[in-house]
Amino acid sequence: MNPEQIRQARVMLTRPDESVSSIARLLGVSRSTIYKYVPEAAGGRLTAGADRPLPDVSNYDDLLPSR
Repeated sequence: MNPEQIRQARVMLTRPDESVSSIARLLGVSRSTIYKYVPEAAGGRLTAGADRPLPDVSNYDDLLPSR
């Protein structure tokens, strides 16, 4: 996905009538591609202002104490 497609996917995910499947069809990609490039889509609906970058949380698990 290019940056414009990612932006469009994030905007469409703020709309309650759009599903990941319908967005993937509109953009010509698979659902798994949406989840890969817009990982916050897995958590449910996005809120307005989704065009803002989300924080990188990939290293947060390293900050937790080991079990």
